[in-house]
Amino acid sequence: MKKIVFVVIVFMFSFLSHAQVKKYVTFQAEVANRTRDSIFIKSNRKLIKTIKVDKNGVFKDTLNIATGRYLLEIGNEITIVYLKNGFDLKLKMDTKQFDESIVYSGKGALENNFLAKNSLFEEQTNMGALLESNEFDFKKGLDTKKVNDLKRLENKKLDPEFVALQKKSIDENYANVVAFYKQNLESNLAKSKLNNSPSPTFDYLNYAGGNTKLEDFKGKYVYIDVWATWCGPCRQEIPFLKKAEEKYHDKNIAFISISIDKLKDQEKWKAMVKEKELSGVQLFADNDWNSKFVQEYKITGIPRFILIDPNGNIVKADAARPSSDELMKELDSLLN
Repeated sequence: MKKIVFVVIVFMFSFLSHAQVKKYVTFQAEVANRTRDSIFIKSNRKLIKTIKVDKNGVFKDTLNIATGRYLLEIGNEITIVYLKNGFDLKLKMDTKQFDESIVYSGKGALENNFLAKNSLFEEQTNMGALLESNEFDFKKGLDTKKVNDLKRLENKKLDPEFVALQKKSIDENYANVVAFYKQNLESNLAKSKLNNSPSPTFDYLNYAGGNTKLEDFKGKYVYIDVWATWCGPCRQEIPFLKKAEEKYHDKNIAFISISIDKLKDQEKWKAMVKEKELSGVQLFADNDWNSKFVQEYKITGIPRFILIDPNGNIVKADAARPSSDELMKELDSLLN
């Protein structure tokens, strides 16, 4: 009899143990001012899961997934989410504020609220200005950023797997930015040779309708922003670009943004132009990275900014970013 009782107890314990360990992630999102009926979870741009909105306006699903950092695509915005089997994660956000409005609750909330706040910390770093600084200031600024990034992980309540992934991401990002900076130094000499020569031209689809050529702006200075909807640093420059457009709206200069998104993402580009209320002249390149204009300017990374004079000659093939004080100084000297 005792043997039977013992077997029953062992069976019950085994059952309860398995019942308590979820082999999946429960994910739920309430999105205010949503512009889409689906949200997407991706890994390295590979689609992992599509979650459709239900009749109550809630996105909800379960996933059996490998522990890791994933991209959560909501409308035209992207954020990083940390998923691990056993999580019961709830998200509330507003697309009009996005990062600032993201709040998670439930199991896994601590790590994901960390990621949401981390996005705001990233925006505080003027990466454009850092990349344009001299080598000493660049290394000092990037080292300081890495120290601060690691310091924010000193919370013993955070999942150790999450901390390890974040540290790996910090190291990889640091190495990538250093490599990009060195590549820029090497290519700046080649790009500077384009200065004072006639600019390559373009003839691209205009968001406002029809096609637009560079020659349409003859007699004006032209400031060109080469960007894409998927490019985070490009989106960070948008508020600064808007301010520049407002400051010089009555001056002899045209502000042109050229998207190098792939043709299949043209509607996504149109949606972002509308949603972000992008001003200036909004154009869509004819063959993304392989467009002749992009190739002739030797563009291998974005955002990229170009300044052209009223005669169609290149003032700077790699002009200062809108977030840099150098741009305002240069435009003031040319336009005032």
